[in-house]
Amino acid sequence: MTPTARPTPLPGEPRPARGRTRRPAPGHAENPPPGLTRRSAPGRARRTLGAVAAGALPALAFPAPSLWWLAYVALVPWLLLVRSAPTGRRAALDGWFGGAGFMLAVHHWLLPSLTVFLPVLALLLGGLWAPWGWLVRRLLGAGTGRPAVGTALVLLPSGWLLIELVRSWQYLGGPWGLLGASQWQVAPALRLASIGGVWLVSALVVLVNTAVAALCALPSARRAAAAALLASAVATGAVWLWAPRPQRAAPVRIAVVQPGPVAGPAARFAREVRLTRRLAGSRPDLVVWGESSVGVDLSDHPGTTATLAALSRLVGADLLVDVDAERADGTGISKTSALVGPHGVTGPTYDKMRLVPFGEYVPMRPLLGWATSVGKAAGEDRRRGSRQVVMDTGTLRFGPLVCFESAFPDMSRHLAADGARLLVAQSSTASFQGSWAPAQHASLAALRSAESWRPMVHATLTGISAVYGPDGTRVGHRVGTGGSTAAVYDVPTATDTSPYVRFGDWVPRLALLLVLAAAVRETVRTVRRGAAAAARAEATGPGRAAGVPGTEAPGGTEPARPADQGGDHPPATSDDLSEGAAPPAGSPAPAGLSAPPLNRSPDPAPDSR
Repeated sequence: MTPTARPTPLPGEPRPARGRTRRPAPGHAENPPPGLTRRSAPGRARRTLGAVAAGALPALAFPAPSLWWLAYVALVPWLLLVRSAPTGRRAALDGWFGGAGFMLAVHHWLLPSLTVFLPVLALLLGGLWAPWGWLVRRLLGAGTGRPAVGTALVLLPSGWLLIELVRSWQYLGGPWGLLGASQWQVAPALRLASIGGVWLVSALVVLVNTAVAALCALPSARRAAAAALLASAVATGAVWLWAPRPQRAAPVRIAVVQPGPVAGPAARFAREVRLTRRLAGSRPDLVVWGESSVGVDLSDHPGTTATLAALSRLVGADLLVDVDAERADGTGISKTSALVGPHGVTGPTYDKMRLVPFGEYVPMRPLLGWATSVGKAAGEDRRRGSRQVVMDTGTLRFGPLVCFESAFPDMSRHLAADGARLLVAQSSTASFQGSWAPAQHASLAALRSAESWRPMVHATLTGISAVYGPDGTRVGHRVGTGGSTAAVYDVPTATDTSPYVRFGDWVPRLALLLVLAAAVRETVRTVRRGAAAAARAEATGPGRAAGVPGTEAPGGTEPARPADQGGDHPPATSDDLSEGAAPPAGSPAPAGLSAPPLNRSPDPAPDSR
């Protein structure tokens, strides 16, 4: 039996592959089998849980653990996970779930009050980190080209600041858990806060994490990352050593009354009265009670007002109390700071402006009012104040804040700009005893003091109560949770104005400009690339755009068409040429093929001589 001869390909025609055709590996098949997709689902679930855990890690840098040093590397596992995402969509999901883990960990102590709402709110707010996750992969990601480490060191901290700025809106829960707040007891960080607020500290922490992640994962960028770490250390040290400091002025004497755990507003008021009487002879300039320290409207209860006025005369100082009660005029419940002197309420009162979502009002109550049946949500919305107030005892001007208003940098900055020499935060964390909340809340006063160069008194019902000087350092001892006492503090003051009070929130504004500039630059580059590609396609034509040889006539003109050569047949292609078949009569040879006429014998092989 004569073996079938293998056809000889025409010159220029690709030779057929010999042997068996190699099949693609299952992992590289264009259409993977359904089982592969099912097997990858556990991997996606593990990645999601890893993102949640990595996002939750920075919470350990905040009180009560207060592992402040951890903040400078706590984002690294999250960054490394996001940069390894196979697609931008997966990176955005890693950012989203990591943000949800961070919000859940920082606010976990709210779970008994918010119940099912806390995970839902954490997941919704975690979506703010989805664009940030995409940006991490774009700038640092594996498989996305050469990593742009220098750009990442600028844009990733800027993007994080924009997230903190957006979620600081009071209707989204407020600025609790800003990353820079974890550095409340670090002196160089407090000096940075006096320049650019807590925002500047957050930016520094994210920059250091980004540089450390680059050191770990990008060998080619280690020099740039090490230079960024060195520059950060030098800049922070320079600010610590040479930035302006608050000039100390005459101290003021402040008394803080903390009644401790008491059942009911009447019993609490009675204990506060007894503790305040012990201050007779201590000559304070101001006596501060905590949030919700009075449970009746003073305008409708003259007996209560008379008791407070008598205490003021006994102690020789005005009393700052906080009324949490239904107003006598029937306009609702408000939390009102009132200054009581020897003759009763004196000067303007202050109604709390920024209320705690669900705790003091229920957002969209007609839709979410059922929250009151599954948690400790407010049964009735509190009345919201409309303006801040600076109070004056005659010898001391101070600005009151109520509860978590001490978390808002802009409120203390405005009070300092309006002439307050002292900041006073009246608070109550009685519902969260034994959790991280009291320590977290008290630590915020240190930041507000450092930012504004104004001492701050944090007075609570059940602890932690604390006082901080104009540079953010603690004055005297803290009154812990459960303590029942009246403590007196000699508090230093300052008369000059900090750079942060003068220049305001310039750091988040700069971050916004940098992100917008990067977005505009990327948009312009994309448009230019598209226009250049379209111009090349139009200039070269379909044949040249495809890179087909032989379609260009000498001089750059188009090749002659069959009709120009007198032929009526379309040009033949290699697919039209079967074994031994000739092209149609009168038609040119296919592009790139220069075969001899088929009626001629091919040249003999070299070894046939």
